[in-house]
Amino acid sequence: MQILVIPRRRIGPVIKEVSETLRKLGFAHQVAEAPTAETIKAYDLILVVGGDGDLLRVFQKIGLESIPVLGVSEADGESFLTDVGVSNLKQALQDIASSNYQVEEVTRLEVLVDDRNLPPVLNEVALFPTRSASLIEYLLKVDGETVWRDYGDGLIIATPTGSTAYAMSAGGPMVHQKAAVFLIVPVNSVDVTRRPFIVNDASTIEVSEINSRYDCEAVLDGILRVKVENWIKAKKAAAPAKMVRLVGASATQSKIRRKVKLAEELLKMPPSAKLVLKTLEYEGPLGQKEISEKTLLPPRTTRLALKLLLSKGLIKRSQDLRDARHRLYRVA
Repeated sequence: MQILVIPRRRIGPVIKEVSETLRKLGFAHQVAEAPTAETIKAYDLILVVGGDGDLLRVFQKIGLESIPVLGVSEADGESFLTDVGVSNLKQALQDIASSNYQVEEVTRLEVLVDDRNLPPVLNEVALFPTRSASLIEYLLKVDGETVWRDYGDGLIIATPTGSTAYAMSAGGPMVHQKAAVFLIVPVNSVDVTRRPFIVNDASTIEVSEINSRYDCEAVLDGILRVKVENWIKAKKAAAPAKMVRLVGASATQSKIRRKVKLAEELLKMPPSAKLVLKTLEYEGPLGQKEISEKTLLPPRTTRLALKLLLSKGLIKRSQDLRDARHRLYRVA
């Protein structure tokens, strides 16, 4: 088996351990921070070390290629998209060596914006004006039939995997991983009758007649932003994502229970704390300065948000292995 290891930047000590373990188990492997799509095709399995955001970026780069991916959380534990933490990585690799794992096929969305083909998305595609707190008008159709015309802050189209991500924050329902559906979640509609809408995953979803005082954009998995002139179409991608699931890993129901507990805590928190936590979920461990840069929050606001999240036990603080003076914050 040929394994490609794609690490998050600046986690050298962890990658050294990963490479040594792979070598001892007899795996041929290569480490590449930014491999091309062509390079990726040559491997049998991809091992992504980092946060959920790193995993989503790799799936976008893979495109429609059906290559199994194992997400390894840099933190000591798993995230919602990963089953393995650094502390149990050696056992996980031994399980792979002995074929003690399964490959789960996960539905993705194929997204077109003004006839432009884009990478398939694992979580969601969101439509928003480029300026926050600005209304957007749009017409929603499913399989060619008009569902509604709406005015609001935006719209989210999500997969079952994405139901516990951005869509849940906007008031959408949690959906079981294997449900054959997509979610359509209006964001802060001015019409109280516009509720989250669930459709069969064989449907084609079209958003057109898009109007706002400002430019509008489609945001794919919180990573890729594309300007929208006229319309967005979304349907089930031809090829699912393939995720390596280890025997004995946390079940989907267990992860959903953790997500419910997290949601209950978030209801009591200010927006700054929610933003910091969501950033750490997507980006993986970060220092305080990096958090401020990515969230655009003032340093003092960032410090207060981190203090609150630490007191609630939602994040952990640890020393950076590369610099003992540097503190890293990660989701607990």
